[in-house]
Amino acid sequence: MPVTFEVEDHDGLSVGVVTISRPERRNAIDHTALDELHDCVRQAASADLRSMVLTGAENQFCSGADLKELEDLTFTRALRRALDDLAGLPFPTVAAISGACMGLGLQLAVSCDLRLATPDARFAVPVAKLGLMVDHWTVQRLALGVGHSTARWMMLTAQQVTAERAHELGFVHQLVEAGPDGAGNAVLSDARLLAGQVAKLAPLALSGSKLGLDLLEVAPDDVATAGGEAAEPRSYRQAFERAWGSGDLVEGRAAFTERRPPVFRGE
Repeated sequence: MPVTFEVEDHDGLSVGVVTISRPERRNAIDHTALDELHDCVRQAASADLRSMVLTGAENQFCSGADLKELEDLTFTRALRRALDDLAGLPFPTVAAISGACMGLGLQLAVSCDLRLATPDARFAVPVAKLGLMVDHWTVQRLALGVGHSTARWMMLTAQQVTAERAHELGFVHQLVEAGPDGAGNAVLSDARLLAGQVAKLAPLALSGSKLGLDLLEVAPDDVATAGGEAAEPRSYRQAFERAWGSGDLVEGRAAFTERRPPVFRGE
């Protein structure tokens, strides 16, 4: 199968791993792979995960859309739904990137919350070479990730950005040196470790914080606000109050007082 989904146990907590595997096309996504990727994201959404890793097989993340199957509006609409569901997962997601992260691959990377990459990784939005465009959500996420100036450079020149430069800009959160088993295995190992660490944190606090960060991308007029001295999105206020009234907060305080690791249950 071009895309697979697995659930790993990390000290009793579930972490998902989604792997794109079309090495003969540098993990480029065709219609079938896109359908499978979306299905894997849906499985992750219903699997009671604490975190998830997205990666590519054979030392490549994703080189973009498979141009052997010319993109059309049917493809782009299906992609938009898949990216929305990936970005909307309530738990943190980690992209483990090596090699090519181009076009659609970059769209997958910006849809994840955290990004680890090896020094050989390359990032690009080469749509101007093909006469295509990415949707505005991608433009917005890219600009927030690399900065407006670099996003403008990438989109208007179609030139690549190195992993080192992406790390300097804050788009890549951690650089991972390739090991004896290859770049892809090294970054996947570190991504799994990070996902396992994140899985131990309080789920309600994580999902609420992720919601708050995502709302920064929404125009104020599009967000229903709660009244008060400092108006804020109603959905964020609800998540905020839920976290402050949760058993996880009681557990976190007790663990701090007792000097032991907390055991969060997401309730």
